[in-house]
Amino acid sequence: MTGMIQVCYLYPDLLNLYGDRGNVLAFTARCRWRDLPVFIHQIRPGENVDFKEMDFLFLGGGSDREQGLMAEDLKSRTGELGDAIEEGLVVLAICGGYQLLGNYYLTGDGKVIPGLGLMNFYTQAGEKRMIGNVAVEIDLDGKKYKLAGFENHAGKTYLNNVAPLGRVLSGYGNNGEDGLEGARYKNVFCSYLHGPLLPKNPELTDYLISAALKRRGLPHLLEPLDDSLEAFAKEAILRRMRVN
Repeated sequence: MTGMIQVCYLYPDLLNLYGDRGNVLAFTARCRWRDLPVFIHQIRPGENVDFKEMDFLFLGGGSDREQGLMAEDLKSRTGELGDAIEEGLVVLAICGGYQLLGNYYLTGDGKVIPGLGLMNFYTQAGEKRMIGNVAVEIDLDGKKYKLAGFENHAGKTYLNNVAPLGRVLSGYGNNGEDGLEGARYKNVFCSYLHGPLLPKNPELTDYLISAALKRRGLPHLLEPLDDSLEAFAKEAILRRMRVN
């Protein structure tokens, strides 16, 4: 491992629903603005990847067909990915990628689609889509932040003994019932927030960068950036939802 941050973008051609690739762009841009060298590995089905050599892994959302293709390819990699997660690999999984990390997805007609089983939660099909702007309060090392994003999902996720990413302030979140959004385990961050998520929420982006550097034993206190434009945009969204 050199000083270069290794980014693994899984299935970029399949999983880019609602502009999710913007999460990779935001992560790498905020690295480069600080003169932190970064390299993106775009991994497609069947291509080799050593997850333990990666610093940040992104798994986005896609259509049911695309997620099915992704699931088939990932099954053979589950053990390697699970080992890397246990060793602190930083992961951001959005929507379908989030659902895949759990135990299973129960369809509306009762069919059970197995997940990777890397986190202890499950998802079942709901009767209506949960769509709209969403605001979530999260805690990062004892400091609270508000995330803004957009959700569009029919699946309803229920956490077992997994911690949520945060608490819903406006919108549906995991299932529209328990007031929770996303899931978190070690350095794995799961969410239904599109938007994409990271450009709208630089605090979370920097937390992920810092966690990736810390895992490698590199200096992880980040130089502040001018986020006035990002803050203005997010505040406008939060005001619209009346949660600022």
